[in-house]
Amino acid sequence: MIKTAGLTKIYQTSSVAVHALRGVSIEVKKGEFVSIMGPSGSGKSTLMNLLGCLDKPSGGTYTLDGTDVSNLSEDELAAIRNRKIGFVFQTFNLLPRLTALRNVELPMLYAGVEPEERYTRAKTALERVGLANRLHHYPNQLSGGQNQRVAIARALVNNPAVILADEPTGNLDTLSGEEIMAVFQELNAEGATIVLVTHEREIAEHTQRVLTLRDGLLQRDEQIKDPLNAKEILQQLRNKAGDRE
Repeated sequence: MIKTAGLTKIYQTSSVAVHALRGVSIEVKKGEFVSIMGPSGSGKSTLMNLLGCLDKPSGGTYTLDGTDVSNLSEDELAAIRNRKIGFVFQTFNLLPRLTALRNVELPMLYAGVEPEERYTRAKTALERVGLANRLHHYPNQLSGGQNQRVAIARALVNNPAVILADEPTGNLDTLSGEEIMAVFQELNAEGATIVLVTHEREIAEHTQRVLTLRDGLLQRDEQIKDPLNAKEILQQLRNKAGDRE
């Protein structure tokens, strides 16, 4: 699904060249759930921007779902983003004046999908993430975890080849974070390919592989033998909360 070979990214300032990526080669197979970790300045955000076709590499190649996207034009990259990639961000990026349903419809609006189909697909996506009873709520009427589930539903509606999640639990409490990881694990079990950036080791251990970057290089590619089960952790947290009450 994803293959990079010798991927580099250099940011040129007035006086110095910053080597954010120094030749990163990775592969992510269809249906994998992979996390990317690394300290600040390691290159993980730069790599996520390149994987999301939000930026172009300085060198190397990037193939997404069989298409070499390394040298595409801005318009071609925009088309790939809309068709092949679903984004989930730390800050949700929902429009406050639109309901959950309307926020989820937005990518289809840009894709020219007819209104009736937009409604049906958005409703189905919200049902998949457990928000069937929140279709007409606005972001300020939802919790942080619910807003993130709206964002995940929005990422799903165009049936993307891959979901890219950038610190999706970063603004959430422990319980809400586990709820989001449970949604991702369910989607992955249904066949979704997911790449997630996180600075939390415990979140990374919910995934099948952890790619660790340091100084713009891939330092480690680690298989997680027994990923943490978010549903089980959720049940434990809720039981503890019930005991305290």
